[in-house]
Amino acid sequence: MFFLYGLPLVVYNTAIMNEETPKNVCHHHHATCIEDALATAEKLCSERKQRFTPLRRRVLELVWQSHRPVGAYEILRQLTAEEGCPAPPTVYRALDFLLDQGFIHRINALNAFLGCTKAEEEHIGQMFICKKCKNATELSEPEINQSVKDAAEKQGFEVQEQWLEVVGVCKDCK
Repeated sequence: MFFLYGLPLVVYNTAIMNEETPKNVCHHHHATCIEDALATAEKLCSERKQRFTPLRRRVLELVWQSHRPVGAYEILRQLTAEEGCPAPPTVYRALDFLLDQGFIHRINALNAFLGCTKAEEEHIGQMFICKKCKNATELSEPEINQSVKDAAEKQGFEVQEQWLEVVGVCKDCK
């Protein structure tokens, strides 16, 4: 079990799983996880009366494709190879939409994006990021969010955005 600030962490690993994956990591089948993410996005867009355009769908698919953080220019290169030369602002607008809908997370430390494993739930992104392999692992710890909220309240501070990025070295890179 992993701990942060003395609290146990529930970890949803967005990397490809193997037999050595810790038992507290959420397992999935890579063959179906992209389809599940796309189906969830379609369902939520329909419920929210948002347009899930072919470009938004393809960008989400590219973000989920490797289970690793992916940069906007990598997405742009892939789209250019497939469909010609999409304008960079178009790709950034698609990424902004996916962020706003909670389908992906922005990882500031890597200037990259990662598919969200809990798009149906309102939550704040918390990540472990390996500085060697660049793998990112999404955490789900409401206690951390509550601690930040409590500390902000004590200071009379209004939190408008919050994310947690912990950079270190993963067990595979040690």
